[in-house]
Amino acid sequence: MRTSNHLIGIINFLTFLLSIPILAGGIWLSSKANSTDCLRFLQWPIIVIGISIMVVSLAGFAGACYRNTFLLRLYLFAMFLIIATLIGFVIFAYVVTSKGSGRPVLNRAYKDYYLVDYSGWLEERVADNSYWFKIASCVRDSKVCSKMGRTYGGVPEPADMFYLRKLNSIQSGCCKPPTECGFGYQNETVWETGGGTTVQFSDCSKWNNDQGTLCFNCDSCKAGVLASLKKSWRKVSVINIVVLIILVIVYVIGCAAFRNNRRMDNDEPYGESRMTKSQPTRINF
Repeated sequence: MRTSNHLIGIINFLTFLLSIPILAGGIWLSSKANSTDCLRFLQWPIIVIGISIMVVSLAGFAGACYRNTFLLRLYLFAMFLIIATLIGFVIFAYVVTSKGSGRPVLNRAYKDYYLVDYSGWLEERVADNSYWFKIASCVRDSKVCSKMGRTYGGVPEPADMFYLRKLNSIQSGCCKPPTECGFGYQNETVWETGGGTTVQFSDCSKWNNDQGTLCFNCDSCKAGVLASLKKSWRKVSVINIVVLIILVIVYVIGCAAFRNNRRMDNDEPYGESRMTKSQPTRINF
């Protein structure tokens, strides 16, 4: 019995340690939401799952230490719910970020981003005008575009050098006009409009050299935010999948140890009764 309790205690300690990378992933997503991704509701399920695993593991550890069957039952039931929730969350994260990516641009190191390449619940959420107003304000306040500026001897970076820069999706989608607009480069966030403008492409008319406007109202900016979210969530999903596999293995071992614990508890009275019956009766005269 002690061996089973020790094993359950060790397992709970391991699950407690496993909650740390999940919680860290949620905190990292939260920091991204406050800086560039600007979508603040997606990180909370990860944080809640991480904290839940931590609390449940402590309950299971206490149950193993004090041989409290109720706490051990609660631990196994709660851990089952957490594993099921984590599986659902991993599937959800994959589904909502499965579509869309940047398009390569001829003679450019960076990519252009188009909202039509994305679809589904997340795209609808980001593209919604009332919600996008908050996201665009967050992107603007993050100063991501002003940080792009480079000068050489007080002169802005020349066009040929800028075209060789590997911009991230938000820089490409929100801080410059789409390449097909044909605008002339002056610096990273100032472009000469006209000339080769593609009238049919609505983002070209939405571009403005005003540093508070730029392409924050463009579909390319929305696509850039979606691409950034996809990249961030894929990184966290890899951690979640690894942790999920380990949690399932730990849970199976924990169930086996708990059943063994119960069997030993049930066999103990039976064993004592057999020993009592096998002892010879002493008769005192």
